[in-house]
Amino acid sequence: MKKYVAKRVITAIFTLLVILLVLFILMQLMPGSPFNDEKLNADQKAALYAKYGLDQPVFIQFFRYVGNMLRGDFGVSYNISKNTPISQLIATRLPVSIAIGGFAVAIGAVIGLILGLIAAFRHDTILDTICTIISVIGVSVPSYVFALALSYQFGYVWQVFPMLYNSAEALNSSVLPSVSLSMFTMASIARFTRTEMLEVLGSEYMLLAESKGISGASLIFRHALRNALIPIITVLAPLIVDLMTGSLVVEKIFAIPGVGSLLVNAIQSNDYNVVISLSFIYSALYIAIMLVVDILYGIIDPRIRLAKDNG
Repeated sequence: MKKYVAKRVITAIFTLLVILLVLFILMQLMPGSPFNDEKLNADQKAALYAKYGLDQPVFIQFFRYVGNMLRGDFGVSYNISKNTPISQLIATRLPVSIAIGGFAVAIGAVIGLILGLIAAFRHDTILDTICTIISVIGVSVPSYVFALALSYQFGYVWQVFPMLYNSAEALNSSVLPSVSLSMFTMASIARFTRTEMLEVLGSEYMLLAESKGISGASLIFRHALRNALIPIITVLAPLIVDLMTGSLVVEKIFAIPGVGSLLVNAIQSNDYNVVISLSFIYSALYIAIMLVVDILYGIIDPRIRLAKDNG
């Protein structure tokens, strides 16, 4: 198991370095400049490039950035908040997005799993139909539609939760946006759980387990659900990153100071450092989640770990 995990960690680190290099190259190819102020003349722009080291070759900028990043220094903002450390900008926004996204993941995964199990065990019944309809609605309707509907009903009409995000009431303010974001995850997990559980329940080893007298919770969780988890985890992994890095439209609706709006503003203003830092953090989160998923594969089904080690 240690060898298996070590390989995945080394691969993840190498992948992050490649992503960082690609980001630097793409930033160089972007049209425009971080210093687009018409009041600046050519000499002033050249001085700013020299000040921030942007006049250096890409590979020098790259290695310097990596060295600074290892010390926790992501550079400073050029436009959004001039000369403000990127780490300071992100530190105030990323926790908000992660908290709301994590809440959304928990809601979506738990409810989706329950709906999928109900649909599978009550196959071709009214409960199966209801769960399927809920799943179709969750996949088909955009999250911002749910956000607007929930905001109007629970925020404006019933006044149960705040309509706009308030850091003083972070928990209450997170409920509506989290539920809005969780709908797609809930629907996706419900659909895959239903499909995988139906396949598992009709397999030969389940019939063998039943013939041995295994039933009830042991049959469901130890044999059926465990064998259906791998495809479900595969679907859930990228959804976790998407939710935890924020949704721009939902953030706008609830006035959430998250990283989604920060990234869009940085792209529009060519604030290279902010774009690279946020893109790198997104990539790091995605790779970290996939690394955890890869390890979970080996825990859930040891045959996967053995096959990869032998390969």
